[in-house]
Amino acid sequence: MPDNLIPRTPSAYAYPLLIKNLLFAPVADNPDQEIIYADRFRFTYAEFKQRVAKLANALTDLGVKPGDTVAVMDWDSHRYLECFFAVPMIGAVLHTVNVRLLPEQVIYTIDHAEDDFLLINSDFLPLIEKIKGRLNTVKHFIVLQDKEELPKTSITLTGEYEALVGAASDQFTFEDFDENTRATTFYTTGTTGMPKGVYFSHRQLVLHTLCTMTMLATSAEQGRIHQQDVYMPITPMFHVHAWGFPYIATTMGIKQVYPGKYVPANLLQLIDREKVTFSHCVPTILHMLITSPEFATTDLSNWKVVIGGASLPKKLCKSARAKGIDIFTGYGMSETCPVLTIAHVGNQDLDEDAEIERRCKTGRPLPLVQMKILDDRMQEVEPDGTAVGEITVRAPWLTQGYWKGIRNSENLWHGGYLHTGDVANIDARGYVNITDRIKDVIKIGGEWLSSLELEDIINLHESVSEVAVIGMEDDKWSEKPLALVVVDQTAEAVDAKKIIQHVKAYIDKGLMNKLAVLMKVKFVDAIDKTSVGKTDKKLLREKYL
Repeated sequence: MPDNLIPRTPSAYAYPLLIKNLLFAPVADNPDQEIIYADRFRFTYAEFKQRVAKLANALTDLGVKPGDTVAVMDWDSHRYLECFFAVPMIGAVLHTVNVRLLPEQVIYTIDHAEDDFLLINSDFLPLIEKIKGRLNTVKHFIVLQDKEELPKTSITLTGEYEALVGAASDQFTFEDFDENTRATTFYTTGTTGMPKGVYFSHRQLVLHTLCTMTMLATSAEQGRIHQQDVYMPITPMFHVHAWGFPYIATTMGIKQVYPGKYVPANLLQLIDREKVTFSHCVPTILHMLITSPEFATTDLSNWKVVIGGASLPKKLCKSARAKGIDIFTGYGMSETCPVLTIAHVGNQDLDEDAEIERRCKTGRPLPLVQMKILDDRMQEVEPDGTAVGEITVRAPWLTQGYWKGIRNSENLWHGGYLHTGDVANIDARGYVNITDRIKDVIKIGGEWLSSLELEDIINLHESVSEVAVIGMEDDKWSEKPLALVVVDQTAEAVDAKKIIQHVKAYIDKGLMNKLAVLMKVKFVDAIDKTSVGKTDKKLLREKYL
């Protein structure tokens, strides 16, 4: 193809896609709109922009320079939001530390990311006190707290966040630089080995923000985010930038509420008091809210909730819809920044069951997302809603590899597409539906059985509170499904035979593979979860097999 690059006037401005332009060139400039931290702090967007400049000055005065890594360990707060902007805007890298990791994993991620500065909530000081002698890169510790008095600690603190911000100038010139500069790093916990670092550039975060925002504006009514919404995350801000939604909310200039620790009663109180209308969370958190005593008396009829991180069970979806919650699925991974698909209902006239089915699907791809579902021969599967394969994807915001992990990076990007490890089908209308993780598919006598589909059916039993299905070795069948069931103590007593009869009823209707009848049932007190609230099937296999 002949070179046909556009000519550029010498004085023309080459506009870089930098995070600062989400803040200083938003969709709507609402300087009087509020940002709220639990019941402790509220301020305006105008003050927020000043605080971002103050934080930038405070950090640079301490010696933070472009290319340095600034780590944060905090609950969901206004401070975290300020770091989302100020740290990458000065050319540094923001490392959002997963505070739920084991101490050895925290040590590994801080050293592997080569963190220079650590902003740490006083609640996590005891953890850092135990491991500080093994942190090789951190030069400065800055404490974040909600109390006035500094905590007693053996760690030498460089300062306290609010004092440093308060003393700094509110004027800062954020210079332009290459939009491909790394902006963030965080670590995803895999099934083996230590967590893997993923990383994203300014350009990637800006494009993810704009395309996710665009997708959420395509629906006429259901699943929209708009100027009158009130946003509150219920996904930890350390996890994939809270799925990127704080950047969207700030770009749109809408009211934002940050809840601090996740306590069900507090979350529901904030939703009620601040009139929260848009959130996102994993199914575990929503289940926690639904089983909270305050749930029954809280008006949630204006609440829109994106569910991600794990499949949305139909039973949970029905419970939410009964309260008037506009619940729907969003799909992505740590490696994908994360949002790839959204499950809007669409403009079809669907009955209740069909609508629930649509809301629980993985959804349709966002603009600029190229998605292929490939079978074992690396051929695209038929869009018949039945044929399954692995989801592979291209988009401008996917991590370009694992930080310092060449071998894992090549496996992730084999063939030029990012391999998700998720098994799915796609229907004629373009709706993708994940049926399992490749490593969690149960192989019975040469056939694949979806653990997620079986879980969904078992979950529909009125006496089941939670369930996880894993594969157990079998001499005859290679594997059999083992259903780990948590009983709803408020419902009728149930035994293994009744659970199997319940599943058999769906087999008889042709809605489940007949080999599911080989299932074994074990009743457990709880289903183990990962640090971000997903079912930890690796741990479950270790415990029960």
